[in-house]
Amino acid sequence: MTNLILLGPPGAGKGTQARLLVESRGMVQLSTGDMLRDARSSGTEMGRRVAEVMDQGHLVTDEIVIGLIRERLNAGGAGGGYIFDGFPRTLPQADALGALMGELGQRIDHVIAMQVDDEALVDRVSGRSTCGTCGEVYHDRTRPIPGDGRCVTCGGTTFKRRGDDNADSLRVRLLAYYKQTSPLVGYYHAKGLLRGVDGLADIADVSAAIAAILDGTAGPG
Repeated sequence: MTNLILLGPPGAGKGTQARLLVESRGMVQLSTGDMLRDARSSGTEMGRRVAEVMDQGHLVTDEIVIGLIRERLNAGGAGGGYIFDGFPRTLPQADALGALMGELGQRIDHVIAMQVDDEALVDRVSGRSTCGTCGEVYHDRTRPIPGDGRCVTCGGTTFKRRGDDNADSLRVRLLAYYKQTSPLVGYYHAKGLLRGVDGLADIADVSAAIAAILDGTAGPG
């Protein structure tokens, strides 16, 4: 079992690479957004806490998110390990996650930073769409939606574009990322866990680079 954190700014490709790891290695993607949505409709005590906070328009506390992660880890069923996507975002969250993993007799094995150039990232994200069924990513210029309107992966015909996938919104999101999350690069480097990959390379090349890190065949760096 391998537990992995993917770091990188919005649009760096974390979701795409997480999906490929789920398919190829039997890992489980722990997306905080998905967990919060699932909890809200679950009817559990934790779900009621989540719903109450969100209905009041407040941000969900770190304590609640850690509680959701604890529940998911205790549920098991991830023979290939877990991918943490969207968490941790801050140094206190990183400390809390490390403490939780230690408490459960687990550990973070790798932290992979998806390295990108900001302006190239703005160009990538501004024309991005995803298949509403399988999450396959398309781009107006570099990888248009097929002429027949069907996803090449699953044949789906519904495509989504985030309302904030535009240059101005992305720059705001990048600023928030660098303020909050970029300190984690130094944090995990100091722990000897951090490796970087070129997040703007072809999807297959990024996937191969991540696989080499997980398999222990990557060179130093």
